[in-house]
Amino acid sequence: MSLVSALLGGIVIGLSAALLHIVLGRIAGISGIVGSLLHGSRMQAQSWRVAFVVGLVLGGAVWIRLLSSHFAAPVGSTATIAIAGLLVGFGSRLGSGCTSGHGVCGLARFSIRSIVATTCFVFTGVATVALS
Repeated sequence: MSLVSALLGGIVIGLSAALLHIVLGRIAGISGIVGSLLHGSRMQAQSWRVAFVVGLVLGGAVWIRLLSSHFAAPVGSTATIAIAGLLVGFGSRLGSGCTSGHGVCGLARFSIRSIVATTCFVFTGVATVALS
Protein backbone atom coordinates (compact mmCIF):
# COMPACT_ATOMS: atom_id res chain seq x y z
CA MET A 1 0.00 0.00 0.00
CA SER A 2 2.77 2.48 0.84
CA LEU A 3 4.41 2.10 -2.59
CA VAL A 4 1.09 2.74 -4.32
CA SER A 5 0.26 5.73 -2.13
CA ALA A 6 3.76 7.16 -2.64
CA LEU A 7 3.43 6.75 -6.40
CA LEU A 8 -0.04 8.32 -6.43
CA GLY A 9 1.17 11.15 -4.20
CA GLY A 10 4.10 11.86 -6.52
CA ILE A 11 1.83 11.85 -9.56
CA VAL A 12 -0.64 14.25 -7.92
CA ILE A 13 2.17 16.59 -6.80
CA GLY A 14 3.70 16.59 -10.27
CA LEU A 15 0.37 17.15 -12.00
CA SER A 16 -0.61 19.97 -9.65
CA ALA A 17 2.77 21.69 -10.08
CA ALA A 18 2.54 21.33 -13.86
CA LEU A 19 -1.06 22.57 -13.91
CA LEU A 20 -0.21 25.63 -11.81
CA HIS A 21 2.68 26.44 -14.15
CA ILE A 22 0.66 25.88 -17.33
CA VAL A 23 -2.50 27.71 -16.22
CA LEU A 24 -1.05 30.58 -14.15
CA GLY A 25 2.62 30.55 -15.09
CA ARG A 26 3.52 30.21 -11.39
CA ILE A 27 5.93 27.95 -9.52
CA ALA A 28 4.45 25.72 -6.80
CA GLY A 29 6.98 26.59 -4.09
CA ILE A 30 5.18 26.57 -0.76
CA SER A 31 7.46 29.08 0.98
CA GLY A 32 7.07 31.56 -1.86
CA ILE A 33 3.31 31.16 -1.94
CA VAL A 34 2.93 31.56 1.83
CA GLY A 35 5.49 34.40 1.91
CA SER A 36 3.52 36.31 -0.70
CA LEU A 37 0.36 35.85 1.34
CA LEU A 38 2.04 37.17 4.47
CA HIS A 39 3.40 40.25 2.71
CA GLY A 40 -0.05 40.97 1.31
CA SER A 41 -1.08 42.73 -1.85
CA ARG A 42 -4.21 42.94 -3.96
CA MET A 43 -6.63 40.17 -3.07
CA GLN A 44 -7.29 39.42 -6.73
CA ALA A 45 -3.62 38.51 -7.18
CA GLN A 46 -3.71 36.47 -3.96
CA SER A 47 -6.85 34.37 -4.50
CA TRP A 48 -5.02 31.46 -6.13
CA ARG A 49 -2.47 31.48 -3.28
CA VAL A 50 -5.23 31.33 -0.67
CA ALA A 51 -6.89 28.46 -2.56
CA PHE A 52 -3.55 26.63 -2.82
CA VAL A 53 -2.81 26.88 0.91
CA VAL A 54 -6.39 26.01 1.92
CA GLY A 55 -6.18 22.99 -0.41
CA LEU A 56 -2.95 21.86 1.24
CA VAL A 57 -4.42 22.11 4.73
CA LEU A 58 -7.75 20.49 3.82
CA GLY A 59 -6.07 17.77 1.78
CA GLY A 60 -3.80 16.92 4.70
CA ALA A 61 -6.74 16.89 7.10
CA VAL A 62 -8.70 14.53 4.83
CA TRP A 63 -5.77 12.12 4.49
CA ILE A 64 -5.15 12.10 8.24
CA ARG A 65 -8.84 11.36 8.79
CA LEU A 66 -8.90 8.56 6.21
CA LEU A 67 -5.52 6.97 6.94
CA SER A 68 -4.66 8.01 10.50
CA SER A 69 -2.65 4.82 11.09
CA HIS A 70 -0.17 5.92 8.38
CA PHE A 71 0.80 9.09 10.24
CA ALA A 72 3.18 9.23 13.18
CA ALA A 73 2.24 11.17 16.29
CA PRO A 74 3.95 14.57 16.59
CA VAL A 75 7.29 14.43 18.37
CA GLY A 76 7.84 17.14 20.93
CA SER A 77 5.74 19.85 22.49
CA THR A 78 3.72 22.46 20.64
CA ALA A 79 6.47 25.00 21.38
CA THR A 80 9.14 22.70 19.90
CA ILE A 81 7.07 22.15 16.78
CA ALA A 82 6.44 25.91 16.44
CA ILE A 83 10.16 26.70 16.79
CA ALA A 84 10.99 23.98 14.25
CA GLY A 85 8.46 25.51 11.84
CA LEU A 86 10.02 28.95 12.26
CA LEU A 87 13.49 27.51 11.60
CA VAL A 88 12.22 25.81 8.44
CA GLY A 89 10.71 29.12 7.33
CA PHE A 90 14.00 30.91 8.01
CA GLY A 91 15.93 28.24 6.12
CA SER A 92 13.64 28.40 3.11
CA ARG A 93 14.05 32.20 3.05
CA LEU A 94 17.81 31.83 3.32
CA GLY A 95 17.86 29.19 0.56
CA SER A 96 15.60 31.23 -1.74
CA GLY A 97 12.98 28.52 -1.68
CA CYS A 98 11.86 25.32 -0.05
CA THR A 99 12.18 21.67 -0.94
CA SER A 100 8.94 21.72 -2.92
CA GLY A 101 9.96 24.71 -5.00
CA HIS A 102 13.51 23.56 -5.63
CA GLY A 103 13.00 19.79 -5.61
CA VAL A 104 9.80 19.50 -7.62
CA CYS A 105 9.64 22.60 -9.77
CA GLY A 106 13.25 23.75 -9.97
CA LEU A 107 14.65 20.37 -10.96
CA ALA A 108 11.96 20.01 -13.60
CA ARG A 109 13.14 23.31 -15.11
CA PHE A 110 16.83 22.28 -14.83
CA SER A 111 17.56 25.27 -12.58
CA ILE A 112 21.21 25.19 -11.46
CA ARG A 113 20.29 26.93 -8.18
CA SER A 114 17.65 24.25 -7.53
CA ILE A 115 20.04 21.42 -8.36
CA VAL A 116 22.55 22.80 -5.84
CA ALA A 117 19.84 23.43 -3.21
CA THR A 118 18.26 19.99 -3.60
CA THR A 119 21.67 18.32 -3.42
CA CYS A 120 22.29 20.18 -0.14
CA PHE A 121 18.86 19.13 1.18
CA VAL A 122 19.52 15.46 0.40
CA PHE A 123 23.05 15.36 1.82
CA THR A 124 21.96 17.21 4.96
CA GLY A 125 19.12 14.73 5.43
CA VAL A 126 21.47 11.78 4.97
CA ALA A 127 23.98 13.28 7.43
CA THR A 128 21.24 13.94 9.98
CA VAL A 129 19.97 10.37 9.80
CA ALA A 130 23.50 8.98 9.99
CA LEU A 131 24.26 11.04 13.10
CA SER A 132 21.05 10.24 14.97
